[in-house]
Amino acid sequence: MISKFEVQETNTMISEMKLDVRTITMGISLMDCGHPDLKTFNQKVYDKITRLAENLVKTGEDLERQFGIPIINKRISVTPIAIAAGPTEATSYVSIAETLDRAAREVGVNFLGGFSALVQKGYTNSDRILIDSIPEALAVTERVCSSVNIGSSRSGINMDAVKKMGEIIRQTAELTADRDSLGCSKLVVFCNAVEDNPFMAGAFHGPGEPECEINVGVSGPGVVKRALEDVKDVDFETLCETIKRTAFKVTRAGQLVAQEAAKRLGVPFGSIDLSLAPTPAVGDSIAEIFRVMGLEEAGAPGTTAALAILNDNVKKGGVMASSYVGGLSGAFIPVSEDQAMIEAVQRGALTLEKLEAMTCVCSVGLDMIAIPGDTSASTIAGIIADEAAIGMVNNKTTAVRLIPVIGKGVGEIAEFGGLLGYAPVMPVNRFDCAPFINRGGRVPAPIHSFKN
Repeated sequence: MISKFEVQETNTMISEMKLDVRTITMGISLMDCGHPDLKTFNQKVYDKITRLAENLVKTGEDLERQFGIPIINKRISVTPIAIAAGPTEATSYVSIAETLDRAAREVGVNFLGGFSALVQKGYTNSDRILIDSIPEALAVTERVCSSVNIGSSRSGINMDAVKKMGEIIRQTAELTADRDSLGCSKLVVFCNAVEDNPFMAGAFHGPGEPECEINVGVSGPGVVKRALEDVKDVDFETLCETIKRTAFKVTRAGQLVAQEAAKRLGVPFGSIDLSLAPTPAVGDSIAEIFRVMGLEEAGAPGTTAALAILNDNVKKGGVMASSYVGGLSGAFIPVSEDQAMIEAVQRGALTLEKLEAMTCVCSVGLDMIAIPGDTSASTIAGIIADEAAIGMVNNKTTAVRLIPVIGKGVGEIAEFGGLLGYAPVMPVNRFDCAPFINRGGRVPAPIHSFKN
């Protein structure tokens, strides 16, 4: 039961500290849409999405007015298309992406995730078709997001897929070069992808999820920052307790919205993802939290430790507040979406190598990072392999969302717009890794994957 005091406290967090529900995401299974004829499959997909999500945006807007909690995005995730489209006889899935885009536009959501494939142990024919379709699909659609899971702690890393995704990212960048390679902002490469992630661009509705459900992503970097400002010079134990208590309060606000949304839409409540996801707005930043914790800039010595403290205590507080904490739940470090992180890059405090170290302890990985447009596919693949290795060995989700900005070099600015923000192009290690990537095959799972 949510108390009146909690409601009052939540109002303060909204009005003064930029608390919001970042997304209400409806997960929809497309497993019953399979059909050999592509046109028939597309129609069934369109009909199901527009039927189930018909009232999603209106419900979100109604809840926003009733509770006074900003609900920034209303989104949809669907069964990975490489699975759902398996029975079709198509040789390209671009028309499926166009159908998803049309359905998203019809119901009014800003993003739809699930143009995805799970290839951690190998490819199906459908996986290959989907991956080959990604560059064109992201070039011709506005709202479709894509992801590919290339590794897991249980299966190892599919290095053939790693190499392929390096090539796909470059192709996507080239096809959207007129928009600062914007297509790559809608493409994520995962290791240990989760099935109930409500955040884009990596959301998909996993095969183990129900027919339809509501997952909610709550975000409150500003709330955490304000709470830590009130205990600025305390010891680490008090610091951790403050983060944990704040995460608890933020999660309770999210639970209120999630339960009511599920009730009104007549679908099950899935999970709450409590991820501190920054926006380009000043005061809504992970890097600003680092400053309050005592670091001059994100990237200074101690940054990885500070992020570990933040991530761990956010999870602890969230788990205490709800029985259904899921998704990624922790702290995101997307460079282009965090104003103070952009400043750290421009000052030379934050490098790609430091960001990679930080991904060992944060929720995801190298996120929304602009790199030079002439970066080779093998170098991109090498970065993906590094991140996948961190995820595989540490049994955590890691991801790569790199944007090779065609025609731009180090220090130039790539403009993505909206919540995606802008980013300075960061330097990349120029030494060659192509012979390593070209070995192919699969990296076996680590020894500690044997848990039975």
